[in-house]
Amino acid sequence: MPNIGIDLGTTNSLVAVVMDGKARCLLDEEGQSMLPSAVRYEGDAVIVGRDARDEAPAHAGSTFTSVKRFMGRAPTECRTDAALFRYRMDETETRFVRFLVDGHAPVTPVEVSAEILRALKQRAVECLFGEPGGAVITVPAYFDDAPRQATKDAARVAGIVVLRLLNEPTAAAIAYGLDKRGAGTFAVYDLCGGTFDISILRLDDGVFQVLATAGDTHLGGDDFDRALAELAWKQIQGDKEHKPETTTLDASRHRALLHAARQAKHELTDKDGAFVAVDSFVVTSVSRKQFENAIRPVVERTGAACKRALADAGLSPGEIDAVVLVGGSTRVPLVRKYVAGLFDREPYCELDPDAVVALGAAMQADLLSGQSSLGDDILLLDVIPLSLGLEVMGGVTEKFIPRCSTIPVNASHTFTTHVDGQTAVDLHVVQGDRELVKDNRSLGRFELRGLPPMPAGVPRVKVDFLVDADGLLRVSAREEHTGIEAQIEVKPSYGLSEADIERMLEDAIDHAETDVDERLLIEARVEAEGILAALDKALAADRALLGDDEFAAIGTVASSLREAMAGPDRERISSLSKDLDAVSAPFAQRRIERDLTQALSGRDADVVGAELGMR
Repeated sequence: MPNIGIDLGTTNSLVAVVMDGKARCLLDEEGQSMLPSAVRYEGDAVIVGRDARDEAPAHAGSTFTSVKRFMGRAPTECRTDAALFRYRMDETETRFVRFLVDGHAPVTPVEVSAEILRALKQRAVECLFGEPGGAVITVPAYFDDAPRQATKDAARVAGIVVLRLLNEPTAAAIAYGLDKRGAGTFAVYDLCGGTFDISILRLDDGVFQVLATAGDTHLGGDDFDRALAELAWKQIQGDKEHKPETTTLDASRHRALLHAARQAKHELTDKDGAFVAVDSFVVTSVSRKQFENAIRPVVERTGAACKRALADAGLSPGEIDAVVLVGGSTRVPLVRKYVAGLFDREPYCELDPDAVVALGAAMQADLLSGQSSLGDDILLLDVIPLSLGLEVMGGVTEKFIPRCSTIPVNASHTFTTHVDGQTAVDLHVVQGDRELVKDNRSLGRFELRGLPPMPAGVPRVKVDFLVDADGLLRVSAREEHTGIEAQIEVKPSYGLSEADIERMLEDAIDHAETDVDERLLIEARVEAEGILAALDKALAADRALLGDDEFAAIGTVASSLREAMAGPDRERISSLSKDLDAVSAPFAQRRIERDLTQALSGRDADVVGAELGMR
């Protein structure tokens, strides 16, 4: 059976397949391609799609929409969004988000998403007369490890074999056939129901490389609905003749108002005015101008991300060959006008913006089958949004993979121990572009245990970082002398919002100079600590090899170094470290000569020469 492509959207979801060399969306029994991403729990039954969405006002306590906003996030991050949607979170759960449901056990965002995916899979089974092979599922380009892993978990629960997670903008580029242009630089502006992505892609000889990405995982058409609903509610409250009996909105009336605002938004795409109703007898009219004024701040928020992506790619708007619009929210006339002004060119919008991502996913799924009729395979090179690294001595971040590296990507570094007899190594994986671990984000920890006790500096621990094609990170460690191994697949309990990523990048830029200074100071202190520790150990064992004057001279410099280490003067610490090396060099030489004499004592010169490779 053929592979399928799935667009698991915030507002609507679709499933598509390539048939007879053409990608097409699969339809339900009513001839509709879009499945509203809405789920209602009713006892043991689960209702997915249009009925769940349309009847949400009457079942506010058991219906969930826009659950994609909550994928892979921590409870502390979700309370504001949950309040906006009037969802009740299980406050006793601190590890992950769990929603309370009227008449049903609590559910997680992964479980809700799994119901949507299960419905899409069933549609594919009915249309294809059998189980599909595997699926390419699209995700926002700015989804980090946690929501990506949550998406894969939801697919597994739904019984879907995930061939690959594909960034939504890249899927759109495939659907538009930009790969057929041979070469070029493109911007994909993807504004959906709850997420926004901007990706700068470069095509060269069939290779799609994502030069830069930016976006907001909490910005989209839902915010347009909310802005229009707030505008309408203010007008309704100000209507003296038809003023509602209550000035508050319970969950059901709030859902009804959002539903009415969404319908009015669709009408305002082609009309100059529309009506918004809370109840059948409470109605207000809204003009397109009023609507555009209400959503303008939301639209302009996308501009900051676009400018940042261009800057990361080292490009100006004039160097972009084409701009592609993706996502149902790009139907809004103000959005199209804003994008045209931002990039100084009219954007591509010929394909259905709701379907284009699913079509691209289907094309990629078909290519992965190995029996595609679409032509040559397309090589997709996505990028990671923030640097990945490891904590080293002194709380410093050792970056393995820098931000905007194309994926899949791997990197390795070899480390050693700093303490004699150390039998375990703690590895702390971090994400971010600051020099110190405390300023970055912790992704996870794991230990390499069972090392035989060896002197400091002898063990060789090789650490490998691998980011796979889905953007998921795996870290492994191996002690090369013994072969002992340990690894971790990073599945953090929560993800980063776009605001977090933007803040981290801005902080990295703003503090670049001071961060480097602080890192160098820490490294100087760590180096000095190593020198002093080795010297103390040597003195404890071989003080007799030193004269009193030599011992006093070494002690004077060592004391000055310890005093300097407590201060902020990095250059003084480094200078005194070199002085201590120099003043203790004769002592070190005597120890080496003494050890060599003892090793060779009583041995045949010819045997020693042979061992050293001299004969």
